[in-house]
Amino acid sequence: MSTVLSDAEENAIAKRNAVLLSICQAVNASAAPICIALGGVVGSHLLGTDKSLATAPITGFNVGVALMSLPAAMIMRRIGRKHGFMTGAVIGMGAMLLAVQAIKMQSFWLFVIALLIAGCSNSFAQQYRFAAADRGTKEFKAKAISYVLVGGIAAAIIGPQMILNFRDYLAPVPFAGAFLWGTGLFAISLIVMQFLAPGHPPKSAEELADKPQRPLSEIISQPRFIVAVLCGTSAYALMSYVMTAAPLAMIACGFDVDDATWGIQWHVLAMFGPSFFTGHLIARFGKERIMATGLFILVACALVGLNGITLAHFYIGLILLGVGWNFGFIGATAMVTETYEPHEKNKAQGANDFILFGTVAIASLLSGYSLNHAGWEFINWIVFPIVAICLVSLWWLHKGKHSAAA
Repeated sequence: MSTVLSDAEENAIAKRNAVLLSICQAVNASAAPICIALGGVVGSHLLGTDKSLATAPITGFNVGVALMSLPAAMIMRRIGRKHGFMTGAVIGMGAMLLAVQAIKMQSFWLFVIALLIAGCSNSFAQQYRFAAADRGTKEFKAKAISYVLVGGIAAAIIGPQMILNFRDYLAPVPFAGAFLWGTGLFAISLIVMQFLAPGHPPKSAEELADKPQRPLSEIISQPRFIVAVLCGTSAYALMSYVMTAAPLAMIACGFDVDDATWGIQWHVLAMFGPSFFTGHLIARFGKERIMATGLFILVACALVGLNGITLAHFYIGLILLGVGWNFGFIGATAMVTETYEPHEKNKAQGANDFILFGTVAIASLLSGYSLNHAGWEFINWIVFPIVAICLVSLWWLHKGKHSAAA
């Protein structure tokens, strides 16, 4: 019979897992900045005169995340978190090598496929945050999620630095070197994953083994799940929509690839830097308030973008975009974890990520088209109505909770 752990012991295991997952986030998630910062640039390089599809590789990346979200969750349910994460890392190594070959062959659509596969790998990495919440007390879960996302700070540095230092490693073939070196990041994570503890406490495995699961339709129809997914998806989709267009807009305004890469690095640092304290803010002020704060910061980003096209405007806007995403996304993720039982986690988390990254894929594709046909100002104006819908939904949830209490 398994020993029942105290809250302190359980939180200690949760913290250890979160630190290991943070290291995996640091190396595996570095592939995302490489794909995002170079996806549109390489796409534009491989296309002819019509650049409307330049962001299609980034869309491919996000489509891969969406398509693999449910399968990744089911794979991990069958073989466990650790072996599932290892599977994702191996897929990522293959994707990076295929991207190198696509650039060498000057094949735009093969490059799109490579980034789609990289997105499939990233769908496993997206489960790091949920894996961190598998262990620990209810009060510790938001902090555990924040610990994992702190690893994104390292990813924000590693990914862009791979571009700046290794993009010409395979010269005269441009950009391919960054993808080649990206394979080593996944190899590092394979070693770290060996030390992960099981993804559920022993007492939960015993107590919940025979419990029936609710239908997925019942889980996702809960008002709290709906609002959490709406706000989390909107924050992520808006971030992707603006961020995907930003490097191309910067180059169109006369800045070079290095300027755009530094912009993405500052942006990704801002995405994950607040994770040092976001969990503590959620514990003190509540998920809804932190999510609303993040949405207002996204509005501030759009206002900066509408007020100028200097390098400072782009950088400040991208930093605000990252901070707004952090508050909105972590708050929404923590809220989602309250809507299902531990034995229902795989399908609930998979459904959340399928909706989220499916929407993000559409946003990234529309980003390039919108920039090409409507301009940078239009990209920023879109933020306002979507944020308004999210704020109304949070108000509706808050009002319903108080009405029920009365």
